[in-house]
Amino acid sequence: MTAAALSGLDLLATAVILVDDSDVLRHMNPAAENLLELSSPHVVGHGIADVFADHDLLASALRYARKNNCSFSEHDLAIAVTGRPRLHLACTVTPIEPGSAFDLEGCIVEFRQIEQQLRIAREERVLDQSVANRELMRNLAHEIKNPLGGIRGAAQLLDRELENPALHEYTQVIMKEADRLQALMSRLLSPHRSPRPAHLNVHEVLERVRSVLLAEFHKKITIKRDYDVSLPQIYGDNEQLIQATLNVARNAAQALTESNTPDGTITLKTRAARQVTLARKRYRHAIELSITDNGPGIPPEIGERVFYPLVSGRDNGSGLGLTIAQNFVSQHNGTLTFESAPGKTCFTVLLPVAEAPESGVQGHA
Repeated sequence: MTAAALSGLDLLATAVILVDDSDVLRHMNPAAENLLELSSPHVVGHGIADVFADHDLLASALRYARKNNCSFSEHDLAIAVTGRPRLHLACTVTPIEPGSAFDLEGCIVEFRQIEQQLRIAREERVLDQSVANRELMRNLAHEIKNPLGGIRGAAQLLDRELENPALHEYTQVIMKEADRLQALMSRLLSPHRSPRPAHLNVHEVLERVRSVLLAEFHKKITIKRDYDVSLPQIYGDNEQLIQATLNVARNAAQALTESNTPDGTITLKTRAARQVTLARKRYRHAIELSITDNGPGIPPEIGERVFYPLVSGRDNGSGLGLTIAQNFVSQHNGTLTFESAPGKTCFTVLLPVAEAPESGVQGHA
């Protein structure tokens, strides 16, 4: 390989590596070193199987390009450098022409980062899902609430007419169950009240949640705090954000106590985030609020549906807590996401730092 050819690769802003026909890495330009967080002298001369933990798709792309003597693009390549988090990349593999300045039988592999595009697409799906959930809950609540009132009223009239005292037990059951369902419908409708935004400190929100949990789960769990006290205020509805955060944290506390997790711990953490896209809008600054527990994790079978209405991993759960939390967060132009595995579940709320009233809570812009 000539120095001039390699120098040209090193000047590129795109991440590029050279791989020979034995799948041995022969060169890595500085952009690839930065993207993959690798040092070229430490990996050049090693096979891609030794450098990358997940190399099957890359090896397949290399084989295809060589066999057909043509460029091949992989638009979603999940690849991991050994010991580091997995990257989502797009890559194009191009065979090196015989007699080229590279003087190498192999391929040029160009990597392009797509993490940002994937994250934006995921947030857009969550936003659309949140809107659909709100509409579903509104329609469901209205359809059920009125008949429930009629059922309860009829049960009351029947209760007054019964001569046998033993039968009153059954009418009481009807009325109590009707009341319980009425309360459930009210919870379904509650996210749709107009927000009452004001400047607030997210740590005051978290401290309120912490005090409620300590009173409710006294001595059953430990709550740790990891706050960045330099964070600015945000513009939002204090009660809605308390309820959203409390719903998530209470789920964590219930999971810890019901699973009898030893040393059950919830960690409340805040950090600053910069240059984020939320609700299809770019913000220079945002606040990242995370709620992490060391419980059993969310069952995999409901992981994709955890924010859907009436989906719960607990036998006695209503399946509304996380749906309402997501609705409240989305009304603040924020996002609510999670990662879960046995021993660690982390819900993350991202809220934009925006001045009122130009880009504050939805409906008050």
